[in-house]
Amino acid sequence: MSEPNGKQAVHTDGAPRPAGAYSQGVVAGGFLFTAGFGPQDPVTGAVPKGVGAQTAQVLRNVGAVLAARGLSPRDVVKVTAHLQHLRRDFAAYDAAYREFFEEPHPVRTTVGSDLMDILVEIDVVVLLPGPGPDLPG
Repeated sequence: MSEPNGKQAVHTDGAPRPAGAYSQGVVAGGFLFTAGFGPQDPVTGAVPKGVGAQTAQVLRNVGAVLAARGLSPRDVVKVTAHLQHLRRDFAAYDAAYREFFEEPHPVRTTVGSDLMDILVEIDVVVLLPGPGPDLPG
């Protein structure tokens, strides 16, 4: 359902339910913005061990929100990732990330963050298909 300002929430059972007052995703202004997802399995709530397995689960969660709007990882333009142990886990995280995103890769920011009992959290911005703005060349 759209709000008067054109903002529309995205919900799917394929990703973990929000743990607070936020949507899994919101469509606005020609983009889909996802919440920051952790590595919880949406059915069992289980969290896999290791940053590679956690990254893969996070990206499956993100992918479920994309799929709810008929989108895929190829539509992602921006990724923000938070790692509990940036220096230690970056290589394993990046390897799992490369399995999900094809070239041309989206732009990405990866930062170290104090996460609550998880190793990785990711949110994305997706360009929706359709006519874009006419930009000067």
